[in-house]
Amino acid sequence: MKEAEFDQFDLGAYYPIFVYLILLIGFAITTLIIAHTIGPSRDTEGKRVPYESGMDPIGDARQRFDIKFYLVAIMFLVFDVELLFLYPWAVVAYSDGGYPAVLKGPVFWCVITFIVVLLIGYLYDWKKGVFRWR
Repeated sequence: MKEAEFDQFDLGAYYPIFVYLILLIGFAITTLIIAHTIGPSRDTEGKRVPYESGMDPIGDARQRFDIKFYLVAIMFLVFDVELLFLYPWAVVAYSDGGYPAVLKGPVFWCVITFIVVLLIGYLYDWKKGVFRWR
């Protein structure tokens, strides 16, 4: 940056943001201090017990979980990633000047192939009974 350009840079436009940031941090710290000093603090036996995933910590920590939880989580990730790929394509494909005319056909068929592959996976999971909660 040249010296003349640096002199023209004005921080005055950012003062309201700095004031808001200071007020925000001050409010958060004040709220935490007040909650800690005024709030109830009873130390009971129930608070000292470790608690995870809604299960009482009794017995072996290496309990087996049903595979359906993992399958549903993996399917959620697959379809979540699908949306991450489809959303930018849809925005670019249907905007003015998005793709050149030469690429519109091949890109469209690539996306259709992607959706068909996901549909095959979905139908496979359905046939295997992933969606059936017993």
